[in-house]
Amino acid sequence: MARVTFVDETTSGSRSDGGGLDIAEERLALRELIRRRVFQEVAEFHARGTGPGGSFRALVQPKSGGRVDPETQCELALAAFARNGFLVLVGDRQMEQLDEEIDLRLGIEVTFLKLVPLVGG
Repeated sequence: MARVTFVDETTSGSRSDGGGLDIAEERLALRELIRRRVFQEVAEFHARGTGPGGSFRALVQPKSGGRVDPETQCELALAAFARNGFLVLVGDRQMEQLDEEIDLRLGIEVTFLKLVPLVGG
C-alpha cells in the first residue's frame, strides 16, 4: 500500500498541504486519483459537519452552498484539468492525459498546480 501525499500550489507561489490517500494499487490512472481525492475531500467536509456557507478547502469549489455532491465535484475537477485549470506533477513529471497511469511508490508526492491568470492578460 502506498501513501500518496497531495500538495496544492499556485503559480503565484503559495503552497499548502492538500492531504493524502492510502492506495492499495501499484498503478492508478490520473483520472481515478483525482476522483478518489475529490471523494475523500467531500467526505471529510461532510464529516466536519460544516453547514451551508462553511469553508470547503479542496481541489475545486462547489458552485452553491448546502450539501456537496462528490460526483459533481469530480466532474468539475476533471473538466478543470482538461481546460488547463491546473497541472498535475508526479515528482518532476507532468501528467498530460487523464488516462495516464501513475506508478505509486512509497512516499509519492503529487502536486496540483493551479494556474492563476496573468493580470491584464
